[in-house]
Amino acid sequence: MEDMNSHCPGLTGLRNLGNTCYMNAILQCLCSVPPLVEYFLSGKYKAALQKDISESVTAFGCLMSDMWLGEFNCVSPEGFHSVLEKRYPTFSRRTQQDAQEFLICMLNELHEALKKSSTRCVTDAKASRESVSETSIITQLFEGQLRYGITCLECKTTTDRPESFTVLSLPIPSKRPCSLQDCLKCFFQQDTLTWNNQIHCSWCGTKQDAAVKCTITKAPQIIIFHLKRFEWQGKHKRKLSTDICYPLSSLDLSPYSSPLCCQDTYSLCAVVNHSGFLDDGHYTAFCKHSVTKTWYSFDDAQITEIPNSSVQTDRAYLLFYACQGLLWTH
Repeated sequence: MEDMNSHCPGLTGLRNLGNTCYMNAILQCLCSVPPLVEYFLSGKYKAALQKDISESVTAFGCLMSDMWLGEFNCVSPEGFHSVLEKRYPTFSRRTQQDAQEFLICMLNELHEALKKSSTRCVTDAKASRESVSETSIITQLFEGQLRYGITCLECKTTTDRPESFTVLSLPIPSKRPCSLQDCLKCFFQQDTLTWNNQIHCSWCGTKQDAAVKCTITKAPQIIIFHLKRFEWQGKHKRKLSTDICYPLSSLDLSPYSSPLCCQDTYSLCAVVNHSGFLDDGHYTAFCKHSVTKTWYSFDDAQITEIPNSSVQTDRAYLLFYACQGLLWTH
């Protein structure tokens, strides 16, 4: 670890352990979310820990502390990685992994170790029943809710299917330059299920064509978009290098939300970039520092201040947006 006399908290590089740039990029993004940082630095997480699976979360808390309270401009994530590698051998140092898959694994791991269960009574038309819900700092910050309205095209009956999410994987609708709004419109547009995708309509008693429309019923405080840059073409996976324009502030999700969904507009707070190809590419991160309000590029151990204009790039792979009332008021 290198000493740095004028070290700024939260601006700490992470040493590459060998093919771990995907992990470093995700860790930098998670460690730039103020409510999550406060939760770990304050030690609140220790009271919520599930003892049987607490080792990786404790290691994450120690790493967070090193990055925000330490005196070094670069630290090694060796301790955290060795613990996680035991539980998830996929994330060894031998090969490059997908940052999005690692992100989902990290959010699940943190949630499982920090969750608390609560029971409430739910009454419907038929009976009263107990419903058990599990909440954690992860669900409070990152979890949203979608509703899929499925309408039978024969009898016009609509049934709703709720689905929770922490990451929304957005299709890229064009090889030509497009916008994040174009990707969102493509994801939320009405779809028709026919042939092998027909639904079984309980009212008709048979399989029928159906229309499916997705809406956001609960917007998370931090919404993460995964831009689907990798697609299968025959037996091979190829990368889409489409230039996607995304706003740094004032992202409005109301066109895709139900009328009862309360939400503010969103500001970009972090970006994971991918350059090169799938197997031999490289991940970096752009994060907006919550104290200085300045954007920085994190390339493993190297940290560089960047202007707002450099945050827009055709290498963007994951976009982290925060509800504007959440981050920048601290």
